[in-house]
Amino acid sequence: MHKCPRTINAVLTPLAYLARRWTPSPRTVQRAALAAVLMSVVIVVTGGAVRLTGSGLGCDTWPKCTDDSLIVTQEQGFHGAIEFGNRMLTYVLCAAVGWAITAARCATPWRRSLTRLGWLQFAIVMGNAVLGGITVLTGLNPYSVAGHFMLATSLITVTTITWQRTREGDGPARPRVPAPVRKLSWALLAATVVLIAAGTVVTGSGPHAGDSSEIRRMPFDWSATAHVHAVSAWVVCALAVALWLVLRVVDAPVDTRARARDLLIVLLAQGAIGYVQYFTDVPEALVAAHMLGSCLVWISVVRVALSLRERPSEQAGIPAQQDTRLAAV
Repeated sequence: MHKCPRTINAVLTPLAYLARRWTPSPRTVQRAALAAVLMSVVIVVTGGAVRLTGSGLGCDTWPKCTDDSLIVTQEQGFHGAIEFGNRMLTYVLCAAVGWAITAARCATPWRRSLTRLGWLQFAIVMGNAVLGGITVLTGLNPYSVAGHFMLATSLITVTTITWQRTREGDGPARPRVPAPVRKLSWALLAATVVLIAAGTVVTGSGPHAGDSSEIRRMPFDWSATAHVHAVSAWVVCALAVALWLVLRVVDAPVDTRARARDLLIVLLAQGAIGYVQYFTDVPEALVAAHMLGSCLVWISVVRVALSLRERPSEQAGIPAQQDTRLAAV
């Protein structure tokens, strides 16, 4: 059979070309996925810093920083630097997601499920960048701000799932606990989504509008929405305690029980921060800590749900969830 000339390699995609020359270890793939998780949290926290410092309109427009400049100008001062710095972090996030995609594509064997999850991350980042621009162009519309945060939470969801999948195989999912326990975890997931959504309403009707000028707020009583948010938090806590107890009763795997315990610890800390900030007139530092806590709570809830099933390896060389030391990380 006639062999293709070596120059035919030029038609390969860049990732396929790189995959022929570099094979990352499973640990490298896991670290790349973890980097995307960490950056997805960082971008949320720094976005909160933009709002809490009143720098939401530090750059006058989008995608430029001003009508005449792509970057921040000296006249825009501190607020412009904060807003522009947060925009630049989007490129760091893209780099982390790109590394996760590249590592997944170059791994042997190639797991298409991981690369698809990586490209989904990239699509969410691009979509949220556009939504962020719309937020600036609409003068920090509170509903756009809420959507911006919820889409960032979606990114955290996908990055966390990707990170978990790097430590599993590609076989069919197999339950590790009885069906009623899994249904309880779905209820916990749903309640946490309601909790986070209620938190965006508290933010949208609260005192931190994101800029020193008059910013339209959501037409809800802030104290009432805060109480609804608190009730949602208590529901999540009750479900988390119930799940932790049930997992002990059914003698669930050690790593699953550990994740349920970690979730309770995160919820306790988040609840304490929430009540302190409410009774101290919502200081900026505690709001920032509460935003970080929101990310950690959601990651913990997702990890608990994912630990209730396992995906064994279909091919030799793909790590499955039998390494409990790694799974408990």
